[in-house]
Amino acid sequence: MMHKPFSFLSTILAASLLAGSTVYAAPPAPIQHEHTAPAHADHQITKRTDAENMYNTIQFLSQAPRVAGSPEELKAVRYIEQQFKSYGYHVEVQPFQFEGYTAPSEVTLKIGTEKKEGEAFTYSPNSDVTAELVYVGLGTTADVAGKDLNGKIALIQRGNISFADKVRNAAKQGAKAVIIYNNTDGKLNGTLGGSDASFVAAVGITKQEGDALAANLRAGEKITATVKVAGAEVKTLTSHNVIATKKPDANKKNTNDIIIIGSHHDSVEKAPGANDDASGVAVTLELARVMSKLKTDTELRFITFGAEENGLIGSKKYAASLSEDEIKRTIGMFQLDMVGSKDAGDLIMYTIDGKKNRVTDLGAAASSRLSGVLPYGQEGRSDHESFHALGIPAALFIHAPVEPWYHTPNDTLDKISKEKLDNVADIVGSAVYQAARPGELVIEPIDYPRRNVELQN
Repeated sequence: MMHKPFSFLSTILAASLLAGSTVYAAPPAPIQHEHTAPAHADHQITKRTDAENMYNTIQFLSQAPRVAGSPEELKAVRYIEQQFKSYGYHVEVQPFQFEGYTAPSEVTLKIGTEKKEGEAFTYSPNSDVTAELVYVGLGTTADVAGKDLNGKIALIQRGNISFADKVRNAAKQGAKAVIIYNNTDGKLNGTLGGSDASFVAAVGITKQEGDALAANLRAGEKITATVKVAGAEVKTLTSHNVIATKKPDANKKNTNDIIIIGSHHDSVEKAPGANDDASGVAVTLELARVMSKLKTDTELRFITFGAEENGLIGSKKYAASLSEDEIKRTIGMFQLDMVGSKDAGDLIMYTIDGKKNRVTDLGAAASSRLSGVLPYGQEGRSDHESFHALGIPAALFIHAPVEPWYHTPNDTLDKISKEKLDNVADIVGSAVYQAARPGELVIEPIDYPRRNVELQN
């Protein structure tokens, strides 16, 4: 889950005047209670969204893990494709290849001679190492600098930087394996994001076990550890994106704009992925169903991406396929990821650079009309990254902090809240419809706050 300062309103105003389709009003003080989409426009969305439809989609998709490149993921792709087609959409299934990972057949972790439970990170290479354990904090470049890790095993705490960067930093200092411990309750399993020749074997352990080891090492105790990962394999696999397109209505003035609503249909090993991200797919499908019945003057693209859990691969492949013209015409990308767990926190809009943009403005305006203004924050780790990299306004809609069973076998249907699904569908649907319904788009400034909430502490 990266920029030069600029005047957001002035930049957007200039661009919108050139495009001729969007006008931002900019009075000196923020307006909290004025908005331009009349109540009946939002009602076109809210009266049509159906939580039962979304729940039923999650029920179907979360019967088994949908690991990228697996038969289960392909089954999800075919289901999503048929659902889009049933709503009358033109649908493209975009295949792509990637380096997939087969989980190891054996993972052994010992502290001294005592066996411990450890989880290999996705894309961890095979290894069998017994060596001295060295604590290196968060594993940042500064943390490992000057540490003697040559031939040793690094103990690293989760947080601050990606798992992959922790492993790379330790390996550069000579570590032969890495043990990363959680910074919240529960087991730690995750991904290194892709195959990399610089990686060494990496396993995850609980916060309790990691804290105890770190304390003993800081106290000067010498500890020997064994990390064995066997049977892991990297091979070329095929995944797919599913793209459903709604062209502007023929009898309406075409803005020539494009709006993308996205989610990802894959999940991690062993996790049914009810919330991550069958919930996002369910809302994407439901908004496609609702929008199919409404008049719009803007092209809408509803997309579910494959291989997100392997490093945002599907969305990167799709973004790379866009022409310069399509990039210029795309005025917003709404990413829906983990939007249904009853045990997660509040709904937040995250951007890559932590700045407001057209998507967050639309989301804040819609939420102010429906259920209370949404905050925004800074976070990556989902497919909005791939569009931000092209200069497209993009935001991730997600509840934060995430639920305790994120990326575990307990991410199941019984943890899903129909109320949260309905709320997200109404807000995002109303935001998109404000921009896509016939007529000039005017976004009044809404005073919405920034919240510094990490997805997972």
